[in-house]
Amino acid sequence: MKHAIRRVFIAVLSVSMIGCATIPAGVQPSAQDPWESFNRSIFSFNEGLDTYVLKPVTTGYRYVVPSVARDGINNFFGNYNDIYSALNQLLQGNPGVAAKGLMRVVVNTLFGLGGFIDMATPGGLPKNKADFGQTFGVWGIPSGPYVVLPFFGPSSVRDTFGTAADIESDYLLRLLPDVALRNSLTGLRIVNARNNYYQAGDLLEGAAIDKYSFVRDGYIQRRQYQIDESKAGYDDEEPLPPFQNPYE
Repeated sequence: MKHAIRRVFIAVLSVSMIGCATIPAGVQPSAQDPWESFNRSIFSFNEGLDTYVLKPVTTGYRYVVPSVARDGINNFFGNYNDIYSALNQLLQGNPGVAAKGLMRVVVNTLFGLGGFIDMATPGGLPKNKADFGQTFGVWGIPSGPYVVLPFFGPSSVRDTFGTAADIESDYLLRLLPDVALRNSLTGLRIVNARNNYYQAGDLLEGAAIDKYSFVRDGYIQRRQYQIDESKAGYDDEEPLPPFQNPYE
């Protein structure tokens, strides 16, 4: 895990050369964001990266790749991520939710052409995302100050270590001996993630709000909701439902 932490730290350090951004007049400071000036500079860097690199590439991706193929690619990566969500649900003390997550992987892999078709959701097995940052929160580790990470976006001190743990535990790329294939999958994974939020940025741009504050407050509230929901146990007491094939 120390290698993953080092990667995240180097990314933050390299972008820190940008300097600190000024806080707009009239914007109320947040006690959860003591490093706001620095965070705004990283936020601006990420916005520029998205504007000049990620969004144009994603636009081309949407033009070239049909929607049905994009959905299949998204399902494939989502099926892979379900493995790690199930692991984190187990670590959070929700074995029933973890079992459903693993059943999702089995169903989608066997009956969904390796995960390209989501058979589990319409079959009665909803997706429950979880990561190590959320797990650390369930364990009682405080979030610490709000942080904006270069490339990764909104986070906190706790979730930064969670991101490092997510990276360290991700074996998809390590198990592939072909470097070109690994790099291609990494690029496709990034573009697919950006495609899922293709229009979200445009909606924020058209609103008369401070985008930075809106993203920050939304992230903090959503993160706390995810942790509280996991602590409550979801519907963990409900038995594992029988899979219903939606195509029968």
